Amino acid sequence: MTLPENLGRFESLVAIIARLRAPDGCPWDRKQTHRTLRENLLEECYEVIEALDEENSTGLCEELGDLLMQIVLHAQIATEADEFKLEDVISGINKKLIHRHPHVFGAKQVNSAEEVQLNWELLKQEERVNNTSILESVPKLLPALAYSQEVQDRVARVGFDWENIDGVIDKLTEEVNELKQAQNEEEIRDEFGDLLFTLANIARRWGVDVESALRQANRKFYERFSCIEKLSRERGQDFSKLTFDEQNALWDEAKKEMSG
Repeated sequence: MTLPENLGRFESLVAIIARLRAPDGCPWDRKQTHRTLRENLLEECYEVIEALDEENSTGLCEELGDLLMQIVLHAQIATEADEFKLEDVISGINKKLIHRHPHVFGAKQVNSAEEVQLNWELLKQEERVNNTSILESVPKLLPALAYSQEVQDRVARVGFDWENIDGVIDKLTEEVNELKQAQNEEEIRDEFGDLLFTLANIARRWGVDVESALRQANRKFYERFSCIEKLSRERGQDFSKLTFDEQNALWDEAKKEMSG
């Protein structure tokens, strides 16, 4: 195969993927199926999110390329199996975008982003088969906190929401009290789930992406704990043998060092 002259064209990527899947192409690429690529696709999605969280535009550019490769590879596999073609994927999303933006491509008038969102939900409802739930299309394999935030966002779009944040805060207090009163392992697990669900709702109300916030907290903890381990080694201390107060003193020192 002659290499495409313009590597900046989408068609070049499509041609390269098709060549890799050809009978005399790459053994690894030829071996892949939708199922074997599942983890790769998920990993690339998380790497895109990580680049977004880090506000790393160079990394984002690279990771979007890796994700796009996965999409084209799945489309090529589907084409070979006579399932669908890449053109069907593109045509489908184009039709959906046009249908869900009548205020841009039609005569519909809207006055705010909130009105656009409400209209979007109404249009999606029209597209659902047999009047299925508005929650049906939320991917069930989303991380649990992200799923909580998404389903609460979906129902809020159709008006099922607290009037203001105070109602949600009151609900949080109620859930904390119920957790304190839990009598056994099953009740603790149930009430803890309700508490997390309410926290996800508060994050939604404040415009906080709960998964990103928790990843940031995890990353901050990792960096600070690595710092106190380093401080312990430099002072010849066995961290595991320090008292909790001594460990906390190192933690405070690490916080100051990292913030300074």
